[in-house]
Amino acid sequence: MSTGVRRRMGVDERRQQLIGVALELFSRRSPDEVSIDEIAAAAGISRPLVYHYFPGKLSLYEAALKRASEDLAGRFAESQEGPLGARLLRVMRRYFDFVDEHGPGFAALMRGGPAVGSSATNALIDSVRQAAYEQILSHLDVTEAPARLELVVRSWISLAESTALIWLDGRRIPRGELEVQLVHDFAALAAVSAAYDEEMSALVKRMVQDEPTDGPFADLAGRLIALAG
Repeated sequence: MSTGVRRRMGVDERRQQLIGVALELFSRRSPDEVSIDEIAAAAGISRPLVYHYFPGKLSLYEAALKRASEDLAGRFAESQEGPLGARLLRVMRRYFDFVDEHGPGFAALMRGGPAVGSSATNALIDSVRQAAYEQILSHLDVTEAPARLELVVRSWISLAESTALIWLDGRRIPRGELEVQLVHDFAALAAVSAAYDEEMSALVKRMVQDEPTDGPFADLAGRLIALAG
C-alpha cells in the first residue's frame, strides 16, 4: 500500500534520470528546440534543481549524447558466427533501429546542434566511428588494416551515416531496402578496391568464399549479372 511519500533520489540516480529524460526529448525534437523548463517538467522537478545537477543545457546535452553514442556504438557489436553478409545486415538493422528511435537527436548529432564545435561532442562522434571501424575489422579477422582496407571501411561508415540522414528527411525509400543496399555497398567498395590491390583481392575472395547462395552478397552478384544482361 502506497504511503504517498515520494522517495528521494540520490545524486547519481537523479543525474541519470535527467539524462534519460533529456535524451527522450532530444530524440523527438532538435536539442535547439528543447528548453530546460521542458526537461524539468518531464522529470517532475524544478528548473533550479536541473541546474543543481547540470550547469546548463549544453552540459546536459553532452551527457545525453554520451549515453546515446555508447548505445549507437553498441549497435555494431555482433557475434562473429555465420556468413559476413548476414552479420553486416543484422548490424545495419540495429543501426537503423537507433536512427528510427532517435531521429531528431541523431540528425542533430551528425548535422550540428547546441554543442556544435564542442571538443567533447566531436570526441563522442569520433568514438562511435572508431568503435564501428574496429568492429568491422574484427569481422574481417584483420588486426592492422592496410591503407586500402581502412579507406573502404571508413568510407562505408560515412556512407551509412549519410544514408541514414537522407532517409530521415522524408523516409522516401523503404528502410529495409536501404539496410540491404548498405551491405551491398560494403561489398561493392571492397570489390572496387580489390581491382587495384592484390591484398584487397585476397581479402574479398575470403569474404565471399563461405557466403550462401541466398545471402546479401550473392544477391548483389545476381543483380549485377541481371543488369549486365
